[in-house]
Amino acid sequence: MARFKIHHVTKYSYPNPVIDSANQVILFPIQDDYQEVIKQKLTITGDPIVERYIDYYGNEVGLFMHAEPHRELLIDSRIEVITYSRQMPSDEMAKEDQWQYLSSLKDELPFIDFFSVGRFDNMDEVGKLVISYRKDSTPLEVCRMLNQYVCEHFNYITGVTSVETTLDEVWNLKAGVCQDFAHMLLVMIRMLGVPARYVSGYICPNKNGMRGEGATHAWVEAFIPNYGWLGLDPTNNCITDDMHVRLATGRNFNDCSPVKGSYKGTSKHVLNVGVSVSYEDGHQHDDMSTTLAPQPAINNADNDVNSYRRYMEMMQQQ
Repeated sequence: MARFKIHHVTKYSYPNPVIDSANQVILFPIQDDYQEVIKQKLTITGDPIVERYIDYYGNEVGLFMHAEPHRELLIDSRIEVITYSRQMPSDEMAKEDQWQYLSSLKDELPFIDFFSVGRFDNMDEVGKLVISYRKDSTPLEVCRMLNQYVCEHFNYITGVTSVETTLDEVWNLKAGVCQDFAHMLLVMIRMLGVPARYVSGYICPNKNGMRGEGATHAWVEAFIPNYGWLGLDPTNNCITDDMHVRLATGRNFNDCSPVKGSYKGTSKHVLNVGVSVSYEDGHQHDDMSTTLAPQPAINNADNDVNSYRRYMEMMQQQ
């Protein structure tokens, strides 16, 4: 069991007043047998009413409107959450029975979206690699091997990809950030015939250090027969456990974006994002004023670039 305090701030600043800011937030951690939210305080400029609902994928989503003229929109989420260790899966079920069971799920409504691969130019090359790993392996074994493959063959480099970077570009670059690693592993696992879903959340600091800690993070969950959804973090080549805090799951990043919205007014704005995650005992690992200092602001000077796209690009680079 681990206890964490998470502070996540998103701030939009505008040179001139804007109005009718309509937004969606997915900042409410998943609650189940492995994750318990002790308390959460969500503070938003203008103190709007946040209407909540559960989306198709089981995520809690908040909607709010700030209609009055404003030059700043601040979304401040403070969370205290407890996570619990999971029992790791085993391969007691016969290998062929596992593959046959997964094949039977392809037309089941809860899994259809998580089998979909889509077309991309390097599909044949990636497919050959994936099939070579499947040979004589169980779903669990091959998923772990592909998780290791992405971690070892792709370089973790910020700034080389953006929200518009395609899967082909990531494959050719062999580099990116956690979102790119997750999308690549997601496609590989689906090509195996194993359902896989995208996960957004946070990875928490520990003594060994983890890539992506203290910021928003992304990984993959694969459905393993006789077990359920297993978290795989290709950025760190590990199976997720109580050091990962889940915010949302979906087909891809678009289903899990922490904040997105629109407004009326100038297209120019500055976006700042800050995230602070405590150590597993709940002790904050840095001075809050330093940790939450705005990340390099993206100044939207181009009229053809909207705030949602810029936000996704900012989140991807963390």
